[in-house]
Amino acid sequence: MIRKIRNDRSAFTLVEIMIVVAIIGLLAALAIPGFVKARKQSQGRRILNDVRQMDAAIDQWALENGKKDGDAIDTTQATSYLKTQWKTSDLLGNAYNVTVVGSTQISIAAATKTALAGVGIDWGSY
Repeated sequence: MIRKIRNDRSAFTLVEIMIVVAIIGLLAALAIPGFVKARKQSQGRRILNDVRQMDAAIDQWALENGKKDGDAIDTTQATSYLKTQWKTSDLLGNAYNVTVVGSTQISIAAATKTALAGVGIDWGSY
């Protein structure tokens, strides 16, 4: 009698394993760009939120200390108006630009805006 060898042991064939690997690779190729974009959006929103908080702290400091447009900003005093510490640079390591009291008293570095371009962040006046 001829016995079938296949019935004695069960295993995956090389073709089956290659198909599974190809499917996993295809799913990874579809998912990874979405994760990268979501991470960049999250970083951009965090940077924008930090700048808005520091801008509000500068506004409060200037109002309570009688500062007018064009006066120098003392970030050590404005820090007391934040719940967190004053951040001198963003998540990407680029420094924030702090100028004088007024409409553009703090801004985000151009390198940060370039690095996070194309992810749907509206930087507004910053």
